[in-house]
Amino acid sequence: MVAGAGALCAAVSTPSTGSAQLVYRKTDWKAEEFQDLLKAPARVKQLFEVTVVNDGKFLNNIKNSLNGLEFGFGIAPKQVQIVAALHGPPNMINFDDSMWSKYRIGEVFAVIDPSTGQSAVRNIFYPSKFTKAPEPTADPSDEKSGFQDKSVQGLQRRGVRFLSCHTATEEQARIIVSKLKLTDEPEVVVKDLQAHTVPSVLIVPAMVAAVALLQIDGHYSYVTV
Repeated sequence: MVAGAGALCAAVSTPSTGSAQLVYRKTDWKAEEFQDLLKAPARVKQLFEVTVVNDGKFLNNIKNSLNGLEFGFGIAPKQVQIVAALHGPPNMINFDDSMWSKYRIGEVFAVIDPSTGQSAVRNIFYPSKFTKAPEPTADPSDEKSGFQDKSVQGLQRRGVRFLSCHTATEEQARIIVSKLKLTDEPEVVVKDLQAHTVPSVLIVPAMVAAVALLQIDGHYSYVTV
């Protein structure tokens, strides 16, 4: 898994070294955006805590929830707020293609790109094949409909908010540095990753704490997948 790591070290360009910041303080992140999630006035507020990649099957779970609420129970999309809380290896799904390539995320965290059969060097979970959210008149049972889109980008268009765990990023940066035998300090990798999240991702200090607040203060129902 680490073959060619020396060449990678020479090729990778990273930010200047910084001191490790294992714990975020309230001023270090967009706490006001998290408060907006807590106070969301939606009738249905659902939290998916995701700790395993499992080929991204949790994305299908979220898609099914959206469709079930809208079409099966007749709840308007504006009355639904779903949060995807990613920590552990799934936290890597919050970062863009450049990071997947640069830090060989598929190789390090055992993610296979189905189009190549090789370790993923791009974020295979993010891009949507559609250019916009599904039309309200589309048939949700049509497999070619946007209502069956289970990409991160597609789910975001339907209002799902993805959260990234700062603590998990710190831990995973250390795994990346160790497995790829990089010469950079882990905090350099952390800052690089967090500067390259996919659009609309909110970084929270610690997902285990965020999950508690979403349930207690935000009154989100809880699902773990």
